[in-house]
Amino acid sequence: MLESIKNAWKLGDLRRKVLFTLAMLLVFRVGAHVPVPGINHDVLSELLKGQLFGFFDIVSGGAFRRLSVFAMGIMPYINASIIMQLLTIVIPRLEQLAKEGETGRKVIVQYTRYGTVILGFIQALGMAVALGRPMVNGKSALVHPGWGSYLLVALTLTAGTAFLMWLGEMITEKGIGNGISLLIFAGIVSRLPGGAVKILQEARVGAISITSIILLVVLGLLVIAAVVAMQEAERRIPVQYAKRVVGRRVYGGQSTHIPLRVNMAGVIPVIFAMSILMFPVQIAQWINHPWAQAITNSLQFGTALNTILYALLIIFFTYFYTAVIFNPMDVADNLKKYGGFIPGLRPGRPTGEYINRVLTRLTLVGGIFLAIIAILPNFMIAVTKIPNLYFGGTTLLIVVGVALETMKQFEAHLLMRHYQGFMK
Repeated sequence: MLESIKNAWKLGDLRRKVLFTLAMLLVFRVGAHVPVPGINHDVLSELLKGQLFGFFDIVSGGAFRRLSVFAMGIMPYINASIIMQLLTIVIPRLEQLAKEGETGRKVIVQYTRYGTVILGFIQALGMAVALGRPMVNGKSALVHPGWGSYLLVALTLTAGTAFLMWLGEMITEKGIGNGISLLIFAGIVSRLPGGAVKILQEARVGAISITSIILLVVLGLLVIAAVVAMQEAERRIPVQYAKRVVGRRVYGGQSTHIPLRVNMAGVIPVIFAMSILMFPVQIAQWINHPWAQAITNSLQFGTALNTILYALLIIFFTYFYTAVIFNPMDVADNLKKYGGFIPGLRPGRPTGEYINRVLTRLTLVGGIFLAIIAILPNFMIAVTKIPNLYFGGTTLLIVVGVALETMKQFEAHLLMRHYQGFMK
């Protein structure tokens, strides 16, 4: 491992990529501490108490709870990207652009940027108006509520999201790894030292036992191992290509496989399900009425209704998103076009139906796994007796997934120079 790191540092272009990525992540962390003007932070901290905004605060690296310029994080960009992927399936013009290669991809990326700014401004304006209402002892989180303050907060937050979007694209282009994923990764990891210190402080005063801490570490390692195994797990469908004689040359005849990943949808279903569950709670929280309070209490993190709905929505969106990004009939048609076939099956529709059956079973396993990992903090809190345990489930999926993808890029750079990689 140390030898691999030493070899990686010897490569000038790889060293520049790593240093550029670290510099951009440093800018991200500095910006997470720049406050939005005109905010009463005492009222804000009282207003955001509880577990409703815990996940978004972790992803933004604490910027959400401080309401810094990066408070909305990169979530508007993720939502815009998901919407563009769905529209690519529905709108023929976008589908044509997606098939035009690099040129079409650039146009779709530009549309995604515009969508990010629009979604970010709408979300920021709604947040500013909600913060301007008297919520805590007749006081609002804005020092001077009014449309001037609303626009100032909305424009500041939107500019912060647009800057993060640019930062992520620069990391992808000039650094190492996927920039957007690394920003989320950095936001999550930055909260680990503070969380560890808080747990140790509570252990000193006797609020948490040493046994609970050891149990938390063991469970965490087991979950990380399970996430790694599931992220890398795939079902390989064997494919045989027929021999073709063109002139004096013989083409084809080799055997290969179609890799179907068990967790093909990644962490997207979890984000979709969380957004849908949080929407009614966010709306109800700003309404001063008994039924609104009842909705907020019943859908709070850790309740039975929240856990059941969360798991069911994750499984549903796993099927939905997998169907959007992978079409078995297209795979079957491409195999038929290039002379490939699955042994024992006729090319065309029978092949597509077989791939679809296999994919359906894999997606069920992947969806159940995602649901179990997402609701895992509930069980970890119950087993370890450690309250407000945010790090787990979704955050583990993101951290492990991003770490694996970044390590694979390091591997590719090292193997191109005939160095041994990090992973064996």
